[in-house]
Amino acid sequence: MRYALTLSYDGRGFCGWQVQPREPSVQEALQKALETLLGRPTPVTGAGRTDTDVNALGYVAHFDCEGPLPYESGDFLYKLNAILPTGIAVSALAPVADDFHARFDARRRTYLYFIHFRKDPFVVRYSWHCKFGLDVKKMNEACRYLLGTHDFSCFEKKGADSKTALCTVFDAHWEWYEPTLQRMGKSADKPDTAGPVTSESEGKRMGYDGAEGRYLCFRISANRFLRNMVRAIVGTMVEVGRGRLSPEDIPAILDSKDRCRAGQSVPGNALFLASVEY
Repeated sequence: MRYALTLSYDGRGFCGWQVQPREPSVQEALQKALETLLGRPTPVTGAGRTDTDVNALGYVAHFDCEGPLPYESGDFLYKLNAILPTGIAVSALAPVADDFHARFDARRRTYLYFIHFRKDPFVVRYSWHCKFGLDVKKMNEACRYLLGTHDFSCFEKKGADSKTALCTVFDAHWEWYEPTLQRMGKSADKPDTAGPVTSESEGKRMGYDGAEGRYLCFRISANRFLRNMVRAIVGTMVEVGRGRLSPEDIPAILDSKDRCRAGQSVPGNALFLASVEY
């Protein structure tokens, strides 16, 4: 019988999802834990690769089990989480059709990338500290050119073995947010007056002030992603935000299929695979 698992993991300390020689991976840790519970080697198939340091919130994987599980589902999850490293947590287990495939049946994947603009010890592990101002309005204008089906070779890591670079992007946009700890630390009668991340004049020009100017999130959803694609897109959007590229440059970069034309990849620790839909 085939089962689907929903899990989250902290990418720190792992070489990514996929098993690698002599390097710890999420897939390897999950397979070892299942082998301990089921008493036999248990291959696990995931929804896709994630790179070193990249995190996941709603990752999906499947495995096959001969016969019924040795424990009720709740007990099985409890024992599985007890065996797994602290950086991996399984939140759901469900039987699925025998032909269900965690990777090939996925129809939509959503990634998040987090940026902060002022030193903050409570987000630095999962957010990239950007030390210059960004024109978020122009970055969102640039996002419009990503929507639809395109060849995204210009954002793919060199040497990747993808059979096709065609991807369909359903949504891509930047939005301001505020981390939970910062919200909880505020007093209701003392609103945040810390000001924008950039200069006051820059903040007014962008139309943002207060907490909106300190924490930024990029959300992108597509049917599939190429290796390093999201990090390269974010790096390119940052170039737009800095004024080094214009939103209208994006179509030409896409058409070039040249990785050198796009921006540099941003660090992986601020990237999350947020959800996988079937």
